[in-house]
Amino acid sequence: MIEATIEQIAIFCGGVMNDRAEAVKNTMIKGVSIDTRTLERGNVFVPFKGEHADGHKFIETAFSKGAGVTLSEHDADNMDYPAIHVTDGLSALQNLAQEYLKTVKPAVIAVTGSNGKTTTKDMLECVLGTKYKVQKTPGNFNNEIGMPLTILQLDKDTEISILEMGMDKVGDINFLSRMAEPDIAVITSVGESHIEMLGSRENIAKAKYEIVDYLKDNGTFIYSRDYPLLDEIVKKDTAYDIQTAGLLEANQYTIGSVTENEQGTHFTFKDVQFDIPQLGIHNALNASLAVLAGEKLGVSLKEAQENLSGLKVTSMRMERIMHESGTLIVNDAYNASKASMISAVDTVGRMAHKTKILVLADILELGDYKQELHEDVAYFINEGKYQFTKIYTFGDGAAYIHDALTSEDKEHISSIDELRDKVQAHFNEDTVILLKGSRGMAVERVIDDI
Repeated sequence: MIEATIEQIAIFCGGVMNDRAEAVKNTMIKGVSIDTRTLERGNVFVPFKGEHADGHKFIETAFSKGAGVTLSEHDADNMDYPAIHVTDGLSALQNLAQEYLKTVKPAVIAVTGSNGKTTTKDMLECVLGTKYKVQKTPGNFNNEIGMPLTILQLDKDTEISILEMGMDKVGDINFLSRMAEPDIAVITSVGESHIEMLGSRENIAKAKYEIVDYLKDNGTFIYSRDYPLLDEIVKKDTAYDIQTAGLLEANQYTIGSVTENEQGTHFTFKDVQFDIPQLGIHNALNASLAVLAGEKLGVSLKEAQENLSGLKVTSMRMERIMHESGTLIVNDAYNASKASMISAVDTVGRMAHKTKILVLADILELGDYKQELHEDVAYFINEGKYQFTKIYTFGDGAAYIHDALTSEDKEHISSIDELRDKVQAHFNEDTVILLKGSRGMAVERVIDDI
């Protein structure tokens, strides 16, 4: 994490020290905190002015817990503690992170996408981690606050920083790209996530594409031509290199011979057989993007193959859980979009189990597209490509799936407790159960305490 003197902190964030800070300007500060509940001794405390609360009220608490210095948007001259006056606390935090990143000088890999950001981030760490010291975005620290905090946690000997970039609106990714100035930019997918905010799939593609706005001229942009809305707007004549991978032959490198079983997903890429312990054709695509990034940083295909065979990803992303009854539970309940729900249904549909149970909860943040996109999931199931023993739906949005299903083996459930009882009734050694829904639905509660 960041270690710097109070004077350096002031320079990095563009602030002015008060007299008390000036008197101890050579004191070393280690780490940053925006919350006194997690603040550690020697941290710089960064208070924010929020809509409903002002973090400046907690400055005294911060020093009682051992803070070394505080930033402050208020007049710092009369404060009883070492303080650095800044015009805006959030901007100061972002400036501090940007300057610290320049001192660490890692290769920066920026990752965004409607789906698959976190899994691809995990895959990149897996591919690169045996060759380099790698640090990645923890959890979902991927916005204008989380990303600078991630950067400020980098060890000084970090060689590669993997930064996940999330968004709510046009301009968010542009801002994060400017802060990071990536060496490699990766877009995993373009789907319907945030369509409520952005209004159309075309706008989503444009917003994701902002990741290249500050990509270094000698850098590399990696994406898939499987997403036409993105491919149509990508400028092909650029200073930076462009590489594409996917299932369609239009890509520079194609994924072939994809199969799945209880052990994971198996595919060929650049004439090499890859076996990853993660379900889903979409994860073959995520892995191929990670492999290309690894190659740019000197990781051979053979090394990537070996590393990915031991892949571990963040929980609730096509996570396989074997119940003592022999039932296989596929927990993909961290988040959902139409595309990721259809992909998960497709994966379970192709599995060899005799009993196949779908538990489908709401896809959130769809706005006016709520009914249409939930019904699209039902239409995919109605195609009859796979037979499901039972399809349970949960939530107002998922009710549209239920109503549009032509199968009689469907049931809309109104409570988690009832849903848990229904699901448990199917437990046996030849059953696979899919749990899928947006994070706000917390459909993983179905398997709590079982």
